Amino acid sequence: MPTIRWEGTLYTIDGTTLLRLPEGASAQLPSRGQVAVEGTLNGGAFATVLEPDGRSGHWMRVGGDLQRAAGVRAGDTVAVQVVTSRDWPEPRVPDDLAAALASAPQRVQAVWRDITPMARWEWVRWVNATRNPDTRRRRVEVSISKMDGGKRRPCCFDLSACTDPQLSRSGRLVEPG
Repeated sequence: MPTIRWEGTLYTIDGTTLLRLPEGASAQLPSRGQVAVEGTLNGGAFATVLEPDGRSGHWMRVGGDLQRAAGVRAGDTVAVQVVTSRDWPEPRVPDDLAAALASAPQRVQAVWRDITPMARWEWVRWVNATRNPDTRRRRVEVSISKMDGGKRRPCCFDLSACTDPQLSRSGRLVEPG
């Protein structure tokens, strides 16, 4: 996979700093869904998963550590280069799912350990894809139940949609404004 390069401006939605990929950069990626990449942002190295924006494009979260390493903040224009990676970074497992996994039967924990980081990203993404606390609680329970039955991935959600409820409306990344 060739190196994909672009420049863009960091912006913030609901306290999250992010960078949208230009259409041409997203078009070079192998999937309209999540894509693992390694790269640099103004010289600061990172490994992350690009998220779908619900419009056939992608965006990336630019956390505080990367902002400090690159010497940037929201409003700055940055130079980025990425290459796709076969090695997916481990997702940050939300506390409620982590607690459920820790107290789950050993066979569930074994499934979690055995699945790929990409599959773990899908479980985390599915659990996180709701604002409703009751729906979220139910998704954690269903995740454990499905893994208890041997399922290695969640089903039934649009992998090309933006599923972060704080950053999207109707499956699309909110525009800066």
